[in-house]
Amino acid sequence: MGRTPTFLLITERPGLPLSVGISGANLHDSQALEPLVRGIPPIRFRRGPRRRKPAKLHGDKGYDYAHLRKWLRERGIRHRIARKGIESSNRLGRHRWVIERTMAWLAGCRRLHRRYERKAEHFLAFTSIACTLICYRRLAK
Repeated sequence: MGRTPTFLLITERPGLPLSVGISGANLHDSQALEPLVRGIPPIRFRRGPRRRKPAKLHGDKGYDYAHLRKWLRERGIRHRIARKGIESSNRLGRHRWVIERTMAWLAGCRRLHRRYERKAEHFLAFTSIACTLICYRRLAK
């Protein structure tokens, strides 16, 4: 019997995946933020130099940790993370639907619906292929 996968994902504003990862069942999302941000490739624009880091990062209450805020600040990345017990997650709803839509696109790939591969590298390769197809479909429109 296969296991349900856990995707870790950073997207740009329209919903195209920039950095993708998979995690085990017991890994908290906040522990995977640093590798995902480091995994964002340099993006070339029509004008100017390549952008090597995101301008702003939105996150829900699961990322509300002082060490993550400090880490993002040291790298010059502005962050908008809901605070536990202070702010409601409703204000981030207009940004959250972008991630939810991209996750739905990934869930549409039958191979990724359940994890049947024994090795995580194989499953990550299939996830990367699915993200490439998502980018191709969105950019071909």
